[in-house]
Amino acid sequence: MNVVALRPVETQSTPDCTPQQAAELIAAQFRAYNEEFGCITRRAAAHFLSGDSSARERDAVARIELYEQHVARALEALRAAGMGAAAGLWVNATAVYDRLIERVPDSDFYRTFFNSVTRDLFGTVGVNPAVEFCATHIGRAAGVVPLRVYPAAGSLQAAIGDVLADLPFSSAFASPVLAARRIGGELGRHFASQPPSAAPLSIELIEPLFYRAGDAFLVGRLIGDSTVTPLVIAFRNGPGGVQVESVLLSRNEISAQFGYANSYFHVDLPVVGAAVTLLRSFMPRKPVDELYTVLGRAKQGKTERYFALRRHLDSSIDAFVHAPGERGLVMIVFTLPSHDRFVFRHDRAGRMVDAQEFRRLSLPLARFMPALASELLSEASQSCRVEGEELIIEHCYIERRLQPLNLYLRDAEPAAAEAAIVDYGNALRDLASTNIFAGDLLLKNFGVTRHGRVIFYDYDEVSLLGECEFRELPAARSDEEETSGEPWFYVGPRDVFPEQWLPFLAMPPALREVFLARHGELLTAPWWRARQAEVSRPTR
Repeated sequence: MNVVALRPVETQSTPDCTPQQAAELIAAQFRAYNEEFGCITRRAAAHFLSGDSSARERDAVARIELYEQHVARALEALRAAGMGAAAGLWVNATAVYDRLIERVPDSDFYRTFFNSVTRDLFGTVGVNPAVEFCATHIGRAAGVVPLRVYPAAGSLQAAIGDVLADLPFSSAFASPVLAARRIGGELGRHFASQPPSAAPLSIELIEPLFYRAGDAFLVGRLIGDSTVTPLVIAFRNGPGGVQVESVLLSRNEISAQFGYANSYFHVDLPVVGAAVTLLRSFMPRKPVDELYTVLGRAKQGKTERYFALRRHLDSSIDAFVHAPGERGLVMIVFTLPSHDRFVFRHDRAGRMVDAQEFRRLSLPLARFMPALASELLSEASQSCRVEGEELIIEHCYIERRLQPLNLYLRDAEPAAAEAAIVDYGNALRDLASTNIFAGDLLLKNFGVTRHGRVIFYDYDEVSLLGECEFRELPAARSDEEETSGEPWFYVGPRDVFPEQWLPFLAMPPALREVFLARHGELLTAPWWRARQAEVSRPTR
């Protein structure tokens, strides 16, 4: 781990606050944050039943913003108590803090919070192990996940009925019989093609439900004689009551639900680290940082992501290079080929990549290709500089690496390319359903995941549907207007003309026909105005 110089924000020769008091103050502030986080999280159950999407969205934003608010309160309290950026005293405070939280469940969360406070206090560049915790393995798996277990060997359908009866919204089902039949049918079809030893002997479910947007999810697994099958059941509450939305048994489908393109779950887990360990047992390829993030613990996910990158740098030799794809106008994008990552407040509908912001990131200069380092230092000189053997990046975002859709279509087999162009249209529809208009619809701004799902990742021109004025193209009144290279009619700053999109998307002719057959209505203004009307309707 690199050790870098500190840039103290302030100094205090004779602090009134002792290291013990400073440590206790930060721990108390994290507990206050955690309690408020849990309070907001638990309200998701009521929002699911009420269908109050406005309250749900307010809580989602409030929970995201909560962390920085409590870091700021901790800093304010420390300064008020006279504990400034005196490095020697903070070395002692770090040791005291470590002893205070050593046996606390999810103790890594406390460590990350402490790091957030000291990094802001000192303006740390890179990592300073004297006043930061530089590992995240301690306390990860401490604690247990509350489970409900339902014997299923005698009658799988009876076990399903018991599962539904135990749900907190069991009385709100549109039809409990139809819900049980839907689940039983999906399980029956799945296991009909499996060997007899795979048949479920029991159903194990994580007791707290997972809430996101307008859905509630049961998460667990089916235990057979020789197999374990992951299980996720999604419920949606509509005008007629609660219904089964989907039954997921595929590891790939479930992994996508817990992926970086979705907004965060609201789930009241007593020990998050234990849940991460359990979830990874049937999603072994899912990175730990991604699971922490999608469970709402974005700062812990960010910490895990950074240290995973540092560990990878220590065990690899390749260099950072320009990421494949067309050059952007706002950001310089680079990647480490051997590492599967490169450098919201809104429901992302599973279609927008999660981007985590990093400040004062320190990476070994020797690991950058010369051309990339030169470009960063010349064209992003306000954000990038060299200190010793490190390249310091003042401000950057780390996103999951995706293959740009335009490059994917160029290289993919015809069937895969057709599926991707259809899913591109599905992505636009999904985003519109959550009041999002991507703005720049060029294929290069969308990527393809390892599951073949199309995700949007360029946020330069994102807006809400309500901020757009979707218009039809006026009919030309003369040959001059027809052949004019410039618009001959007034175009307002919010005007959008869907009829104009297709030529600019640069789809290969065969794929253009596939897109038009499945998504032709996306190129009409009335379709978008209808979506505006849908998302603007008041909720219950």
